[in-house]
Amino acid sequence: MTRRQSNPAAQLLTVLVLAVASSAMWAAWLGWDQRRDVHPDGSTTGPYEAWQVIGLVLTLLAAVYWAASHRYFVGAVAGTTAGLTVASFYDWSDDASGLYGIGVGLVMLGSLAATASVSAVIAAARGDGGRVTA
Repeated sequence: MTRRQSNPAAQLLTVLVLAVASSAMWAAWLGWDQRRDVHPDGSTTGPYEAWQVIGLVLTLLAAVYWAASHRYFVGAVAGTTAGLTVASFYDWSDDASGLYGIGVGLVMLGSLAATASVSAVIAAARGDGGRVTA
């Protein structure tokens, strides 16, 4: 049994597809909600609700699982991270305080850590050492 050869074109395509899919998922789950909720005491929350973020994470998890289970680890990590980073930059760049840059950086670091961890767990769970079985 031999290891499957890495196809650079397939890896690049996976990065691009997951980047576009991640940006689209951000738009679908979070992009439409731009209004902060004002409470009776004057405090504000939002603009996102917990269910929106949970929905985004679960749909991204499915895409990352697919890519990692097909051994497209670079695509799973880099594509998802790039897509979320670009989407958050676009969504938040109109912030007058200028603090959106910190938020975008945290999205980038968090999605990088999360997708790398999930991909590592999937690779370990496969337990086949990267071999192709007939």
